[in-house]
Amino acid sequence: IAGAADQEVLAFVATSGDGLCEADCHRVRGELLVRHDAPDAEIEACFRTAVDLARRQQAKLPELKTTTAWARSLGRHGRVDEARALLEPVYGWFTEGFDTADLMEAKILLEKLA
Repeated sequence: IAGAADQEVLAFVATSGDGLCEADCHRVRGELLVRHDAPDAEIEACFRTAVDLARRQQAKLPELKTTTAWARSLGRHGRVDEARALLEPVYGWFTEGFDTADLMEAKILLEKLA
C-alpha cells in the first residue's frame, strides 16, 4: 500500500513548508494501512510519526484524531489497555467542543475500551 503516490504526497508536504497537514497525511496513511491489513509495525510507525509531528506543532486536534485512530487499531487487536492509555490523556486535554465529531468519536471509543 505504501506506493509512490503517498510517498510523493509526504515528500511534497515535507518540502512545501506547510507542515500543518503533515501529521494528518501520516495519520491517513496509517488508517489506509489498517484497512489493508498491513503489518502492525508499519501502521504504528505512521501513527507514531503523526503524533510526534502534532506534538511538536502543539496541534491538539490532529493529535486527538491520530490517537483515536491508533487506539481503535490497538483495540481491534486486543490491546485494549494500551489503547485506552494512549487516548485517555489526549481526550482529557479538551475542556470544550465536546459536541464536535472528533471528540464524540474519541469518547465513544473510550467507552468501548472501558
